[in-house]
Amino acid sequence: MEGAELELERRSKFLSGLIEKKKAKEHQEQPSKISVRVRAADMPIVLQDRAFRCARDQLDSMPGKLDSKRLALALKKEFDAAYGPAWHCIVGTSFGSYVTHSTGGFLYFSIDKVYILLFRTVVEPLDR
Repeated sequence: MEGAELELERRSKFLSGLIEKKKAKEHQEQPSKISVRVRAADMPIVLQDRAFRCARDQLDSMPGKLDSKRLALALKKEFDAAYGPAWHCIVGTSFGSYVTHSTGGFLYFSIDKVYILLFRTVVEPLDR
């Protein structure tokens, strides 16, 4: 009887180990949840989501220290290419601002301790 109990305990530990390994693997495969906090916005949700994803991708690709200039340039280029010119982006951990923006073209948000201000200005053609 004692041998059967030992075998049952061994199998139970083995199965528990398999379950733990599977849970750990599933946890690693899950996409990282974007922890974003919107501070102020005058922008459609679709554009906001695109900004969040782009910012998160750029932050994930930066090893170690924050490169705010690179992040700002990436967001600006992304939005210039997708939604036309005159997008501006400010990135940092501590800054103040007062900007004029086009209607529907303003987003101020944070990811962890990085604050991002993305806005669009009006582009008027030059008279010749």
